[in-house]
Amino acid sequence: MKRIILGALALFMPWAASAGDTAYDWRTNWPTHHVFADGTDLGLTVKYQYDIDRFSEDGGVFENAQTNRRKEFGFFVRKKGVYDATAVYDFQAKAWLDVFFRLQTKALFGSDLGAVRVGFMKTPVGFEGNTGTGSTSFLEASLPMQAIYANRRIGVEWASIQKAYLVQLGYYNGGNLQGDLDGRMVAGRAAWTPHNAPGDVLHLGVSVSRESPYGSTDGRGRYTPPGVRLRATPEAGLATQRLVDSGVLSVADHVDRRSAELLWIQGPWSVQGEYLDARVKLDKKPAYKAHGWYTFGSWVLTGESRGYSAGNVADVVPKGPWGAVEVLIRYSTLDLDDGPVLGGTEHDWTLGANWYLTKYLKLQANYVRAISDRRDVRVDPRIMEIRAQIMF
Repeated sequence: MKRIILGALALFMPWAASAGDTAYDWRTNWPTHHVFADGTDLGLTVKYQYDIDRFSEDGGVFENAQTNRRKEFGFFVRKKGVYDATAVYDFQAKAWLDVFFRLQTKALFGSDLGAVRVGFMKTPVGFEGNTGTGSTSFLEASLPMQAIYANRRIGVEWASIQKAYLVQLGYYNGGNLQGDLDGRMVAGRAAWTPHNAPGDVLHLGVSVSRESPYGSTDGRGRYTPPGVRLRATPEAGLATQRLVDSGVLSVADHVDRRSAELLWIQGPWSVQGEYLDARVKLDKKPAYKAHGWYTFGSWVLTGESRGYSAGNVADVVPKGPWGAVEVLIRYSTLDLDDGPVLGGTEHDWTLGANWYLTKYLKLQANYVRAISDRRDVRVDPRIMEIRAQIMF
């Protein structure tokens, strides 16, 4: 992986020398793509994260760990206002990520009727889940997002993104590119953005989906009926144990997911929050319900603002030579207990600090205080997490 990254950088580096009399600034311009005369933009993407997790007061449930969190490598080609396509693979998880083609209808019809995307992509229910994993404010997604978010599926999607609103509709069928999660899903998301300018954002949104999972038959002809499982780690990416887990809910006819989201950015301050729930319709059993929510506040000490574009947030872009510094606090809670299903309850407090050295380099630190209760067993770990990230 390192040889691929270094070789790719060496391939693109000569373009920086052709900038004429302008001195090259490595902090703000890594030449990892090239724009041709007709506007076609061709390039590569890399995301590398190394994590260190330390656990305490956990009763021996978790083991300290330090290793690669993500090793993503991808390519893209796009032409502004016409189309874009990408393919990304995570060599750490050994899994495909975004693989899709998107076409802007304005290029075909002369009027902006939205964009149509086909391929393998994130489903729209879950604001935090749709934020790029390199641009998240905390190291890991909140408890309810981990449990309820449906992640990526193969399908087709239409979206209209305007300055004051966005609407997104999708139909997905065929599971994922790893050969799992067979089933079909319909989903939609809508948001109102009455304030949508750099450093001044108000975003209010809702989303819904219905997924109908399929059963599967293995090579020996053994049939496994459709099921749904909701669970979450204590907001630590290297944790191998989960403190809350519904177990496999079978036989599942369908699962309905809903969310309500809020984002407010005013200069260096921001607040983000979301409520999510899931209702699993089971055959000959009462429906199972799970729910949770999170909220967090952010203050960029160096005065920059969190980024926002196309209905989602982006990293802080530092302005000064020493980068940008952000401090945060988050509370999240998840309830997986419902009727006879004792999946457990958990709520976490997380303190965070981010140092954006450049637009490509970021250091993050989180301290998590988790409190869980499942079947009258309490496990309340303290977790210290550190991440170094390079992304372009």
